[in-house]
Amino acid sequence: MKPVAAIDVGLKRIGLALCLDGKTAVPQNPVLRRNRNQAASEVDAFLKEWGVGRLVVGLPMGGSSEEEMARRIRHFVGLLDFDGEVVYVDESGSSVEAEALAKGVLRNRRDGRVDSLAAQLILERWLLKEASKG
Repeated sequence: MKPVAAIDVGLKRIGLALCLDGKTAVPQNPVLRRNRNQAASEVDAFLKEWGVGRLVVGLPMGGSSEEEMARRIRHFVGLLDFDGEVVYVDESGSSVEAEALAKGVLRNRRDGRVDSLAAQLILERWLLKEASKG
């Protein structure tokens, strides 16, 4: 089984998480976004380094900016040089939940670790859903 990765795409940071065993999602170092080409290049390097076969991408469902953010996220994923399977999933509440988990532990929210925690939560939700399928 090839590794599965998840990304939480934001305008300033991209959270990354990885699952090597089909069960456990682990947050990775985030990508701090200077521009979309640099960010896509760094995400590509991460996916290639780990031999990722499936990419789980969080999409906002609901909210006033849902359509615009979904368009931006899909565009970003289109910039990736990734030939594995891309799965879009609802990321609703993952950033808020990640903030709550990090409260008192992570002081600097701008370093992207909260974004990678959100990616971990997105990946964990997807793994649970896949496990329940059989």
